[in-house]
Amino acid sequence: MDKTTFLPDETDIQAYVDGWLDEAGCKRVEAWMDHHPGRAAEIRGWRHDAQALRATLGGLPDSASALRLDPAAIRAHHQHCVRARLAWAAVLVLTLGVGGIAGWQMRGIDAPARPPPMADAVQAYRLFAMSRHVPLDVTQQRPGELQAWLDKYFPDAASLPDLAASGFLPVGGRLLATDSGPAALVLYKNPSGGAISFYIRSPAPHAGMLARGQRREGQLAAAYWSGNGYNYALVARADPSNLRILRLDSRR
Repeated sequence: MDKTTFLPDETDIQAYVDGWLDEAGCKRVEAWMDHHPGRAAEIRGWRHDAQALRATLGGLPDSASALRLDPAAIRAHHQHCVRARLAWAAVLVLTLGVGGIAGWQMRGIDAPARPPPMADAVQAYRLFAMSRHVPLDVTQQRPGELQAWLDKYFPDAASLPDLAASGFLPVGGRLLATDSGPAALVLYKNPSGGAISFYIRSPAPHAGMLARGQRREGQLAAAYWSGNGYNYALVARADPSNLRILRLDSRR
């Protein structure tokens, strides 16, 4: 196939970012990126974040990273310690943020004084909704199970969005950590495999409560708002149907 007509799918791109694509596949993706500089910058940023994460966690070689970074393996040694899971999650999320800022500085562009609203929610979507290698903490076996799980960590927070009318059901959740305390991601899926994430955390010290808004970041879109003492975000791929869901459900 001619390198200018090759069109990588999301599986190719994610494998390239994670370091799982073979040499021939990498060459095809990189040749395509040479002709698509906008996407190339975004993909290189994701890859930089993934490499920074691996370096922070011990410089493991790419071929061993998926197994060694599996949170289940970490929890096998720390089942008695919830703090270990929170610290691990903090490294996952916060390293991505540091990597993104470093990437901008390396490009010779001044880093913004503050990250965009709910930047961690977008990074968490990339990590848990777009990667096949990082599992969730809990999966929903019965209706209401994820809501009960969320209520344990975020008392008095708004209820999980009901996206069933749009074809999305909650399938699992992941507990994270930020500089302002615990955070959580709940992943929704539809029958075709599309994903939307709901993200909740306490307000960041430098940001406080958020005015309701939306923003785009590459191929992703986020709708964000505050209520009951927490900040929330819905994140999905920025296609028209998802944008409609984000716009409507973030206002309920």
